[in-house]
Amino acid sequence: MAADDEVSALAYTVRRLGRHLRWARTEGIGRLIEEDRLNPVDRIGTALAKRRWRRRAGRAPGSAMPVYLVGLQRSGTNMLVRGLDAAPEVEVRNENDSTLFHRFQLRPDAVLTATLHRSRHAYVLVKPLCESHRVDELLALPGLVPGRALWVYRDVDDRARSEVAKFGDANLRALRAIADGSIGRRWQGQRLDAATVELIRAHDPQRLDPHSGAALFWYVRNSLVFQLGLDQRADVLLCRYDSLVAQPAAQLRRLCAFLDFPYHPRLHAHIAPRESPGPAGDRRLPIDPHVRVRCDELTDRLDRAAAEARSETKAADRG
Repeated sequence: MAADDEVSALAYTVRRLGRHLRWARTEGIGRLIEEDRLNPVDRIGTALAKRRWRRRAGRAPGSAMPVYLVGLQRSGTNMLVRGLDAAPEVEVRNENDSTLFHRFQLRPDAVLTATLHRSRHAYVLVKPLCESHRVDELLALPGLVPGRALWVYRDVDDRARSEVAKFGDANLRALRAIADGSIGRRWQGQRLDAATVELIRAHDPQRLDPHSGAALFWYVRNSLVFQLGLDQRADVLLCRYDSLVAQPAAQLRRLCAFLDFPYHPRLHAHIAPRESPGPAGDRRLPIDPHVRVRCDELTDRLDRAAAEARSETKAADRG
């Protein structure tokens, strides 16, 4: 549903084109094509493989498992989407899918439910990043096969660097609007408790630079994992992007076990394993020190929760 402060269609299109042009200049046209899956050969090949699967092994409508890919923008979710899209039994509904999304935000729940009911695939992957704060509600939608959620998080510096490169000071502007109460119904301000709003105000977004603003926004959104109790749920898996690119095979096996999904090397064929880029200090941004402390503490907490989930999975496998 449109927000009460939504910009006009023309202004939105101009803004989006400008963002794409800036991204193409800074990262290269090849990166833009890969980012938005613009290669027609890849897209046609994927569509044909899924069509063949539906003809051979298509499921009855209404039996697909919804899988919600959530977290925060610029956290590497497109890499997971690309891998799972290589599996013909998975129907992918990315955030640029106009059936389910309007300007990257989910349409009403009834549209989501109807789309899931129509699918003849075994799984439907939905990426509602702007609705990550609603993932517990999405998992509880009635009349659907019990779903799963993948919460992806990324190193705060790498994510802030990528966010500012593509979206400029968008996160900082959202934080300032939350702090002064002008956020309206925009997704960035939804489901924030009073303590979180006070925390944002205490860090005075008016004085922060864009990278520090992106880092504080990272903290606010990823804190939802614990505020919503997602770390205690068996139907939610924490996935660290940095672990995925370091050990793609191991991480995709873990993800497949969580989804009860057949593992295949094609799921990570597009990921070249990367070694650590060096000491953390070499790539750290000059983020506001108070924001830095918060982000480091949350990183440790997320990593511990993800490690505990891995240990529980291994114990269950041995049992």
